[in-house]
Amino acid sequence: MPVELPVEPMLAKAVPTVPTAAPGGGGLLYEPKWDGFRGIVAFDGETVEIGSRGGKPLTRYFPELTAALASALPGPCVLDGEVVVPTGGAGGQRLDWDALTQRIHPAESRIRKLAAETPASFVAFDLLATADRSLLDTPFGERRAALESFLADAQAPLFLTRVTDDAARAEAWLAEFEGAGLDGVVAKPVDEPYRPGKRTMLKVKHHRTADVIATGYRIHTSGHGVGSLLVSLYTADGRLAQVGGVSAFTQRMRDALVEELADVVQRDEHGEPVTGEGERSRFSSGRDTSFVVLRPERVLEVRYDQMEGDRFRHTVQFERWRPDREARSCTYEQLEVPHDYDLAQVLA
Repeated sequence: MPVELPVEPMLAKAVPTVPTAAPGGGGLLYEPKWDGFRGIVAFDGETVEIGSRGGKPLTRYFPELTAALASALPGPCVLDGEVVVPTGGAGGQRLDWDALTQRIHPAESRIRKLAAETPASFVAFDLLATADRSLLDTPFGERRAALESFLADAQAPLFLTRVTDDAARAEAWLAEFEGAGLDGVVAKPVDEPYRPGKRTMLKVKHHRTADVIATGYRIHTSGHGVGSLLVSLYTADGRLAQVGGVSAFTQRMRDALVEELADVVQRDEHGEPVTGEGERSRFSSGRDTSFVVLRPERVLEVRYDQMEGDRFRHTVQFERWRPDREARSCTYEQLEVPHDYDLAQVLA
């Protein structure tokens, strides 16, 4: 290929609102922000390899996708895009993050089973090279035109992401497409070359706040202070359900939180802190998931972007303590639920 592989993906920095101009001046093109695994697809004319954002190969986890792309791509190329898993029936399709993450599994038999049950798709949004030409130094506006021409006949599971130069339309996408499982909008300077590893794109994600209850904490890996807080909400039937975690504290705050939460640590008959065992997943294998149990009394406000089922999709950020709130008042009813939107309409 005319570019050296693996290529490190170009990245985006967060901005609070949809921008109307590039930081240094110039125009922008806007795209939906896909909620999947970033993937660099390299096709040499015979075989397909998929590299991840961190440089690790994803190829073995998506055998159905690599086979389909080898047939669907019109020629050798290097594409930047997103591996996603759509689920749901006609008129109610959406991106399924949980189904996607289940594909990262050591057993080939498990991967093959999931590939048949929940096949993946690839949404392309940049063309980095063709058989005899590198486009890394080409402005994005020209790369986008080349991508549209190259994938003019693309068919599922290969998709070309939609694009607009209208900031108002991008604002509408930010609101509408969340219902299909997307998590924001990306703005790309039309005059910029492809800059591997550099944050030259801009991203706008959903940010909301919720009042939640601190129900546990894990000790930081250093052995000192609070590494993460476990937070919960009350369900409609009065059950306390864990909804996620809060982390990324400074060392000063990690130490302060131990004192802050000392009076609500649940203790046994000997005065020792009660510990619980956290939920395990394929990502926590071998890790200590135990935590100190807290009485459900302390309320805090957190920032979050979106929900995945009945839990926060990502780790949430601490905003402030809410001593004015009663823990029992912290329920799922406060959470903003986006209107449903059919993923097929976004992919069309």
